Amino acid sequence: MSFFFRYAALSSIFLLTACSQGNLNPNYQVATSLPSYSQDDFQQYIDQTKQWLLENRVFKTDDIEKELQANLPFELIPEQPNGEAVILVHGLGDSPYSFTDIAQHLVAQGYLVRGLLLPGHGSKSGDLMLPTLEDWQQVLKHNIALLKPTVNKLWLGGYSTGANLVTSAALQDDSIAGLLLFSPAFKPESSAVKWAGLASYFVTWADQDPETNYMRYNSLPMHGAAVYYDTAEVVQDDLQEVTYNKPVFMMMSEGDRVIDRALPSDVFKNQFTNQNNHLVWQGEEDLGITNSTRFSMDLPDLHIVNGSHMGLLYSSDNLEYGQQAATIICNNGQDEAQQTACEQGEEIWYSSYGWQVPGKTLARLTYNPYFEESMAIMDQVMNSQP
Repeated sequence: MSFFFRYAALSSIFLLTACSQGNLNPNYQVATSLPSYSQDDFQQYIDQTKQWLLENRVFKTDDIEKELQANLPFELIPEQPNGEAVILVHGLGDSPYSFTDIAQHLVAQGYLVRGLLLPGHGSKSGDLMLPTLEDWQQVLKHNIALLKPTVNKLWLGGYSTGANLVTSAALQDDSIAGLLLFSPAFKPESSAVKWAGLASYFVTWADQDPETNYMRYNSLPMHGAAVYYDTAEVVQDDLQEVTYNKPVFMMMSEGDRVIDRALPSDVFKNQFTNQNNHLVWQGEEDLGITNSTRFSMDLPDLHIVNGSHMGLLYSSDNLEYGQQAATIICNNGQDEAQQTACEQGEEIWYSSYGWQVPGKTLARLTYNPYFEESMAIMDQVMNSQP
């Protein structure tokens, strides 16, 4: 989950009150160590991660297996392989479930698909106090090294923080076939995030909320925000004065207030140079980018106000986040009265985090009404000839 949007509300980050490490809530406790991620094969990585989660995860429901499957690394093997593979990396506070619909689409096209679990995720929000930037970089680097010799082409895909990690990896490894980037968090919307590393010495938590969602964290330690910002600094440095000529598929929402939308747009237009690149843009503004497709998100018939950071990832049929969602995210940057109204079942409209519309109660938009159209465009990019 990408939590760094919360800093937009923190005008005085050092005025936050540090939370005690003695907090009795098990979600806010910290494991003694991170799980290993340097196994000799991917199934061993899954098996050992599962054992670690069984020992360290705070489960939200009685359905332990369902929660494990949402949070474990995964591998999908196609019935008709095309000889190519994709590694997918989720965002800050999220889980491999982020790519459940996109991965199913890719495997149906013949790709071997592997989803990684970034260290510090999948267990409890307190464990985001443990990972370093190197942990996140190395879990990706190791899995690239495992998979690359076994396939004809290897693609990297990432959402938000994951997009930063895969972009840096591809810029450093010319053998990567191309990139699939969803809400790339090259730069946060709020400039306050750059102080997260320093603030983490004084403030334990950037945000603490009830942990009710089995697919993502609702709370964020300051350390986790700081490591995200490390990924942003690295990818910005890696992108300095370089061009990338492999195919790139990118998706972003105009309404997204988590990330700075201008930097990825500029990078796409000026530094990603492959003629088959394509940017899918959810919004009303014309970006003036030739190889792009714009989908309007002014959709009153669906009670949609605008596109969101996370909504790009899920189809309207997704059982948890789709049009008939079992999970409604009412914590959407509104006041307490509006959040309560949402939770009590009043008429809901859907938007990006932090949006305000007079007279409307807003929940997070958690699905993509143009999912199939977007996947078809992604297929065209991936099927293009070098």
